[in-house]
This record gives sequence, structure tokens and C-alpha cells, in this order.
Amino acid sequence: MQKIAFFFLTLVTLFHSVFGAYAPAKENVKFIAHRGYSFRYQENTEEAFTGAVKHGSAGAETDVRMTSDGVLVCSHNSAVTLKDGTEMEIADHTYAELTAQPLKNLKSFTKLYLCTFEKYLQIMAENDMVCFIEFKGEFSDENIVKAFNMAADIYDLSKCPLQSFDIGNLIRAKELFPELPVMLTCDEMDDTVREAYDRGFAIDMDLHGLTEEIVTMFHNAGLEVGAWTANTRADISYCLSLGVDYIESDVYAK
Repeated sequence: MQKIAFFFLTLVTLFHSVFGAYAPAKENVKFIAHRGYSFRYQENTEEAFTGAVKHGSAGAETDVRMTSDGVLVCSHNSAVTLKDGTEMEIADHTYAELTAQPLKNLKSFTKLYLCTFEKYLQIMAENDMVCFIEFKGEFSDENIVKAFNMAADIYDLSKCPLQSFDIGNLIRAKELFPELPVMLTCDEMDDTVREAYDRGFAIDMDLHGLTEEIVTMFHNAGLEVGAWTANTRADISYCLSLGVDYIESDVYAK
């Protein structure tokens, strides 16, 4: 199923690369590689993150989970699929168990293993890139502290925005790390988005729910706005016309 989806995304991208057109770009808009350069490489892997660097992205986004022995790793799904087809729940296994064999790699012939959050931070730091971080699963205050102490040691918290659909996660993280940028991940304008605005939190909104009025509202309050996930030139053109600060894309880096 993933191979079929990849095939159709390739066709759509090729079509828009020929017939699509960008609106004039907002100065300093940053393109963020969604789960790394995931159009070309297996998402949330070291190869996808280094691929984002080579592709020219200003930053990358990843999803972070915790193994049973407390290792922070990058994975959108709660389970990983290994090369032999075995599925393993991340929260139920140790890092050693999860890396006993390579991941199933649908995008290249590279032997890939579950990427640690530490390695992700190192790649971002070495290349001075923005790194969006979205926590998956339940993160205690202790684990939030662990993650962002690591981020502060390896990089710069100002370049490590925490994202979440759960505004409670952002509130707790902001209390623990007042200097940490936080962004509410959201689909459209609702009461939670208004609460984020009132609290001075940035937003990262589905481009289909984003409007010029929302962008203006947040910008007038000095708050940043991101848009996800823009995978066609028409999407990119729309996001640029709104004047967003960040555009997340599987495909495009500029």
C-alpha cells in the first residue's frame, strides 16, 4: 500500500513541478522536512535527516517516543517494522531489542536502524537547522526534562520547538522550560487554537484549515505560524501567499 501511495505522490509531484507555480516567497520563510526528507528516504531515519540537509531544507520535523528502557527514539507510529516483517511496539521493548535487526526500508537499499533522538539533534546542530519535535505517547515531566536537557546540551533550545496536538503538553513543557518555543499542532481554528493565542503559543496548522485571517491574527501578536503538509506546488504557493513562517513538506526544500 505504501509503495502505491509513493507512486501516486511521485506522479502528482512531477505534474506540479511542470505546471505549478509559486507565489512570491515571504522573506525568511523556512522549509521544514516533514519526518526528514521523507519523499526520498525512509521517514524519521538518520538517512532522511541527513537527506534533508543535502536537499537544502532549513530544518526537519520528527516524532519522538520512549523505549521501555528510557531511550528517546524517532518514530511516528507506536510500532516499528523490522526487515523480516516483525512489528515491535516501541514502548514495550528495549532499544537493544528494537535495533537487533534493521528496519524495513521501502525507499532505499541502505541498512537502517531506529534513529535516536540524540542522533537527530546532533545532525540538526551540526548543520544549524531548525528541529521541530513532536512527542508521541505519554511523556511525564521527568521525560520532558530528559528530552530538553538533552536538546540544550547538544544544541540550542531556541531552535528546538516542541509541537503537540495536546495543549496540556505544551503548558507543562513551558512551565519546565520557559525559554522553550512551543507550537500547537492543529487542523483548523477552534477553542484550543484561541487558547494557544491567549497563552502566547505559536501554531502549526493543516494548510487546508489555515487562512490569511488566522496568520494575521497570530503575526499581529508576534507569534509564528507554520503550515503542514505542503507536497504540491499549489500547496506551496498557497502557504507562501499567506505569509507563513514555516512550511512542512515531504517533497520540497525551497
